[in-house]
Amino acid sequence: MQQFYRGVNTLTEKKEVLREIGMIARCLDSISNVEFQHLNLSRGQYLYLYRICENPGIIPNQLAELIKVDRTTAARAISKLEADGFVVKQSALDNKKNKLLYPTDAGLEAWEFIRREGAHSDQVTLEGLTEEEIEIAVKLLRRMRHNIEVDWKFVKKGGRRPYMDQSE
Repeated sequence: MQQFYRGVNTLTEKKEVLREIGMIARCLDSISNVEFQHLNLSRGQYLYLYRICENPGIIPNQLAELIKVDRTTAARAISKLEADGFVVKQSALDNKKNKLLYPTDAGLEAWEFIRREGAHSDQVTLEGLTEEEIEIAVKLLRRMRHNIEVDWKFVKKGGRRPYMDQSE
């Protein structure tokens, strides 16, 4: 009987990992959406702008892959950022079909504020953790991301994960 309870605790602890990650992500996203309102960025737009500023000349498909969204969602966000004057699209010299994304001066100015908020959020979120604990957390989270990216890419291409075929 005790072995059963150990199994339940293990299952509960496994669920807790993703719940905690989700809660942290939602807290940070909510804070950002409130604190970035004065920049006239719609919900989640800061993610796209941040990555474009980090990677000037990135193409939309790479941006979608980086943020882990589908291309349609990325296209809508990019169009809104472009319409609001935060980014510009330029044709690539070697392939006119590829549109390269660059921040405007307004985008770079917003990015500076977003970077400061990110640094503050990092400091608050990681408070009390040692450098070694932070390093371990990053390594574990990267491994978890790599694990789920396989399914993400598979499902994105129309695949069905095995649990869906199991009847209860």
